[in-house]
Amino acid sequence: MADKFAIITGASTGIGFELAQLAAENGYDLLVVADEPLIDAAAADFRNKSVDVQAVEADLSTIEGVDRLLAAAGGRDIDVLCANAGTGHGGAFLDQDVAGWRHVIDTNITGTLYLLQKILPRMMARGEGKVLITGSIAGYIPGAFNAVYNGTKAFVDNFTAALQNELKDADGVTVTNLMPGPTDTEFFARAEMLDTEVGQAEKADPAKVAKDGWDALMAGRASIVSGVSNKLQYAASGLAPVGVLAEMHRKQAEPGGADD
Repeated sequence: MADKFAIITGASTGIGFELAQLAAENGYDLLVVADEPLIDAAAADFRNKSVDVQAVEADLSTIEGVDRLLAAAGGRDIDVLCANAGTGHGGAFLDQDVAGWRHVIDTNITGTLYLLQKILPRMMARGEGKVLITGSIAGYIPGAFNAVYNGTKAFVDNFTAALQNELKDADGVTVTNLMPGPTDTEFFARAEMLDTEVGQAEKADPAKVAKDGWDALMAGRASIVSGVSNKLQYAASGLAPVGVLAEMHRKQAEPGGADD
C-alpha cells in the first residue's frame, strides 16, 4: 500500500481515466468510480502501474451512490480527490424528459457537492489535501441545445471560485478548477450529440486535458483552461453579449447541424 491515496470519479473513460493513469504513475493508490461496468476494465489498466486499485460502480447522481464510494475508502486519509464525474443531455430543453435533465443536475452538481462536503473537512483537519474539480468553459457560454449541461457547469465554475475564497486561509488544502472545452470522450455519444457540429468536430485529446489539470492540481493553482483555442473562447465569453454567445452555441449544438 502506497503512502498516497487518490479518489477519482468518472474514471472509466475520458479525462477521468487519464487522471487516474497520472495518479497511478505518480505512486498514488486509487479508488476509482464510475456508473458503468467499464470501471473494472479501467482498474485493470491502472493496476499495471504497481499501485493498489479499488474500483466501485456507483451512481454519483445519488446520495446513496456517493455514500457507497465513501464507504469503500474505508476511512483512509485522502490525499487527492478528482471530482470529475459529469454527464450531459443534448437537444431542445422542452423536448427532454424530467428524469434526463434531473440526472444531469444531480450528477454534475448535487453528487459533486455532497462528495466535497464529505471529504474536505477531513482534509482541513489534517491540513493537507488537493482537490481537482472538472468544470468547463461551457459554464461561461449559454448552451442553446445543451442548456442544462452548460447551466450545471456555470454553477460548478462559480461554486468552485466561491469555495476557494472560503478556504483561502486553509494552509495545505487547495482546490483547482479544470476547465476544458470539447474533448474527445464518450460525452457526445452519451449526450446524443453526434449529429451536431461540435459532435463531429475535432476535439482535444483527453490525455492532454488531464495532464494540464494534474499539473495545475499539483501546483495548487486555482484554475486551468486547457487548450489555446479554449483560452481564447474563455476570454471572448467575457466580452460578447450573452445573446451572441447563445447563437454561437446553437450553431455548434443544434441537432442535425452536422448535416448543414
